[in-house]
Amino acid sequence: MKIAVLSGKGGTGKTLVSVNLASVTKESIYIDCDIEEPNGHLFFKPKNYVLESISVKIPIVDERLCSGCRICVDFCKFNALAFIINKLIVFDDVCHSCGGCIVFCPEKALSEKDKLIGIAQCGVSENVTVVTGTLNVGESSGVPIIKKLLKDFPLGKEFIFIDCPPGSACIVMESIKDADYCIIVAEPTLFGVHNLNMVYELVKLFNKPNGVVLNKCLEGENPSEKFCLEKDIRILGRIPFDQELGKLNSNALIAVRENQTYRDLFSSLLQTVTKEVQHETVTNP
Repeated sequence: MKIAVLSGKGGTGKTLVSVNLASVTKESIYIDCDIEEPNGHLFFKPKNYVLESISVKIPIVDERLCSGCRICVDFCKFNALAFIINKLIVFDDVCHSCGGCIVFCPEKALSEKDKLIGIAQCGVSENVTVVTGTLNVGESSGVPIIKKLLKDFPLGKEFIFIDCPPGSACIVMESIKDADYCIIVAEPTLFGVHNLNMVYELVKLFNKPNGVVLNKCLEGENPSEKFCLEKDIRILGRIPFDQELGKLNSNALIAVRENQTYRDLFSSLLQTVTKEVQHETVTNP
């Protein structure tokens, strides 16, 4: 089962939840799709890394063949092409690699070249296969890297945890579109409610079964919990605002490998999520 873990912003506890859930399984795959700032590997410290470069295709023009007809310019909806002073210009940074300009060029003046946009790495940390993607600085879209992580790497385990990018942009949509279940991690603040609602609307748009993990819980009123109750959103579990857990996390240690209390907490959460996924499979085959 593919379980995506989301949050409305960074620092909510998305990686904390996904790393520890992956670690309490017998065997699992952890995929870090937070490609602009991946940090799951800091906790797992995987060994036997295999690295692969990831490229996209962008157009290149043969000026000897280009007649200046501007058909490619008119076709491109992303304004990645312009004909200026009798010369066709390609703006690599906004090209979406669709290849349409090449297809429609009547003079066959356009061909393709590879552009390196990032890397994918795969390693092992005890019971977890760790897959990490990293987008090169300055690149406009990491969607091709996320597609590579989710489709091209071997996914032969019962549990696959997808550590999504924060927010609700295109890279988040790409991360969750094939997930069986979405876990939303929320903080107990009014700002946390705003971010929770943003991500909740996204998973509803994708018609994904979902539930919420309330992180950093304190005594007293919890606005995120109140929001879940009002919206009839399943609360999967609560993680306390705990100094020891904070120390382990800040030292890049996996809590369930260090402390039995946290192992019990995340094992219980995993059982709850598993039952939810199985229930959805039965009721919505």
